Amino acid sequence: MDTLKGTVKSIIYRNAENGYSVIEVTDDNGDERTVVGPLPLITIGERAEFTGDWVEHPAYGPQLKAKESKTIAPASLSALISYLGSGLIKGVGEATARDIVSTFGMDTLNVLENEPERLREVPGIGRLRANKIAESFAMQKGMRDVMLSLQEFGITVAQSMKLYNTYGALCIAKLKENPYRLIDDIEGIGFITADKLAVKAGFEPDSPFRIKAGLKYTLQWARQEGHTFLPREKLLSVACQLLHVDTLPAEEMLDELIISGDVLYKLIDNTDAVFLPGMYSAESECARRLVGIASRDGMQLMLGINAQINALEKELKIPLAPQQRKAVETALKNGAMVITGGPGTGKTTILKFIIRLIERMGLDYQLCAPTGRAAKRMSEATGAEARTIHRMLGYGTSGDRFLYDEDNPLLTDVIIVDEMSMVDVLLMRSLLRATPSGTHLIMVGDADQLPPVGPGNVLRDVIASGVVPVIRLTDIFRQAERGMIVENAHRINDGKQPNLFANADDFRFEEIVGAEQIIRRVITLCSGKTNKLMTTEPIKDAQVLVPMKKGALGAINLNARLQAALNPPSPYKKERKQGEMILREGDKVMQIKNDYKIPWKRAKSGEEGTGVFNGDLGTIERINLSEQEVTVLFDDERAAAYDYSMLDELNLAYASTVHKSQGSEYPVVIMPIAGGAPQLMTRNLLYTAVTRAREQVFMLGSSKCIYDMVDNNQIRHRYSALKCLLMELDTIVLNGSSHEPTDRDDT
Repeated sequence: MDTLKGTVKSIIYRNAENGYSVIEVTDDNGDERTVVGPLPLITIGERAEFTGDWVEHPAYGPQLKAKESKTIAPASLSALISYLGSGLIKGVGEATARDIVSTFGMDTLNVLENEPERLREVPGIGRLRANKIAESFAMQKGMRDVMLSLQEFGITVAQSMKLYNTYGALCIAKLKENPYRLIDDIEGIGFITADKLAVKAGFEPDSPFRIKAGLKYTLQWARQEGHTFLPREKLLSVACQLLHVDTLPAEEMLDELIISGDVLYKLIDNTDAVFLPGMYSAESECARRLVGIASRDGMQLMLGINAQINALEKELKIPLAPQQRKAVETALKNGAMVITGGPGTGKTTILKFIIRLIERMGLDYQLCAPTGRAAKRMSEATGAEARTIHRMLGYGTSGDRFLYDEDNPLLTDVIIVDEMSMVDVLLMRSLLRATPSGTHLIMVGDADQLPPVGPGNVLRDVIASGVVPVIRLTDIFRQAERGMIVENAHRINDGKQPNLFANADDFRFEEIVGAEQIIRRVITLCSGKTNKLMTTEPIKDAQVLVPMKKGALGAINLNARLQAALNPPSPYKKERKQGEMILREGDKVMQIKNDYKIPWKRAKSGEEGTGVFNGDLGTIERINLSEQEVTVLFDDERAAAYDYSMLDELNLAYASTVHKSQGSEYPVVIMPIAGGAPQLMTRNLLYTAVTRAREQVFMLGSSKCIYDMVDNNQIRHRYSALKCLLMELDTIVLNGSSHEPTDRDDT
């Protein structure tokens, strides 16, 4: 590594949270150099030694990327004046710094540290001011000493900043007392980091602090896996394997956590369930609010339901099948309901009828879906405006929270939610909080698709509870329109083998052996070198979907191969390395999280707004190296600018996992399949992939693997309590009112 010694001339930029700084240094030869890195304590006028690697910035030239730095006493009187007058010490400006240095010369720092009472020798400095200067210098030195001590524990500069801002001078004492408290107190520090610190602090593997933290960490891991609780025995088993401790001390610490309220115990369906308090709170609140909505009367019609439906059938020239008519009637008669069914079963037609009837009654309504692409599809299908649930609830307009909640509910008569299979329990709670008394809730979704990425199993639990009427749509109405896609989707969902060799235009399959051969064929299809796809713009219209991220046929490798083939490096295209991924002008990219603060603009209309959503697809239009900014043009003509610090919100999107495609629909889906882990290669994953295609599915690889996926109906069990909590509360409501149980049998 390279070393640079010099005096800090200026601080160009500093991030207050993590200490990342861009500073200008005058080296010993008088040349100005730029140093970047985590340098939270470096001050103007300070003489320092920096160790790191020289890198070439495309706009700003050579920079030393510092990994370490240490302070060296200022080498001259002028440097000492600059150092003290930089704002480092409260009450000392440039004039006072000159006076202090004039009095003590190069012995100034020794006086400040060891004989601060001598500051009264400086003209104009009295007792109170001398004390203030001495305290400020001691505090700054104390902070530096603590930060350096924290480095010895292997803590990063950013983490050290957070620790010092939280604990101050007590950092080391708090860390040595119980490093696991950092998990709760410091954002960004989890069990693994705390465990490493504990080892360096001398904690034993069977420390009560460690076992308790490990039990809570296991529940947090379970939440990330989609569970809202774990059975007691499973929690102990997983935690003991993680911690390498015996069961008995883990049981004792779990009991202590339950007594203290750090975790919550409840009997759920004859299972000893252990929750993080927040998870139980979310599910129990969802249950309470949904039962309240379901117990309300239906909408009041000006005329009879049948008469209005008959009139609308004639007007729209769409006769409703008995299942569809029943769904419309149920929606208007009940406070809450679920409509579930696969592709082509008439969900869109039902929604159109419900919306038109609501409008005729003069009622207000809101349409929403979990993702931006799902909301866009809902708008296109119904002809009415739909928004993401987050946008409807006003997320981000009042900081990182929802504008609409129980204290400020949505003023609407009806809320219709599409793609309910994607809604997790935390988002459901926020939605129900904003649903006021008297508002009706219609939930639409395909219960056979993959569960939500977040915790809980809301749609399936609501259906299984029997608390709200459920209309299951089974008849296929759009088979003629969508042909083999719809037929094969239903065959897969019913556990029947799909017809792979019907040679239909909208559903094709090619048997190909070997991952490399499959990849080459995918590249050929996506590059437009074949007329077998039902599009002339495969990069724009075709989406490659795969079961997993890793492996030869995983999304990561396919993205790299497709990028190299479809958008190779060029002297005319700027690019930016982001982790292991390269982003290049012209790349197809996907937003991978909801961000309601990113501003965007439509060039043609001049319309401006904020918010880019999980699943939105676009193309990198421009990379501005000097401004360190990447501009993405999304499919709906919104142009959004990302600075380099935000690029972790983007992924290459030539290929995507099936999970990431939920709620989206593409003209053409290309799906290479040649094997994988059994827990991924399942029937509902295959079904979800096929139902993402609007015009064509093109599968290639192993027919045996596809048939095995259909036979693998292994649905990964999720531990969730919503169904049981709903049933418990519903029983209480039914026993305490005249509500008829037969209302729930209209399914």
